Amino acid sequence: MTNILIIVVGAVIGICAAFSGLGGGFMIVPLLIFFGYTAQKAVGTSFLGVLIISISALLAHMKLSNIDYKVGFLLGAGGIIGAQAGARLVEYVPTFYFKKIFAFILICLALYLFFKK
Repeated sequence: MTNILIIVVGAVIGICAAFSGLGGGFMIVPLLIFFGYTAQKAVGTSFLGVLIISISALLAHMKLSNIDYKVGFLLGAGGIIGAQAGARLVEYVPTFYFKKIFAFILICLALYLFFKK
């Protein structure tokens, strides 16, 4: 991928992430796998991109007073524990199976959002 294409894709993902709160990883990981990255490298690279996107989105939402700081910090504390476990677990999942698991999670999320009233 060229640098300009990566920046354009990053901008689109940033808009989607800041709008939806989903972080952008659900878009970055499949894109990187499509471009030949292993699941493990796609996930790791995605987190760096998501970190930068999330900091920017956080600053924008701070200006709009759209943050419950207590809940955010509690989620972050739990997320630190989960992230350490998840990063180690993904090392044991072959890319083939990772794609299937990731697709299943996205489909379930999409169905939930589509049918939720």
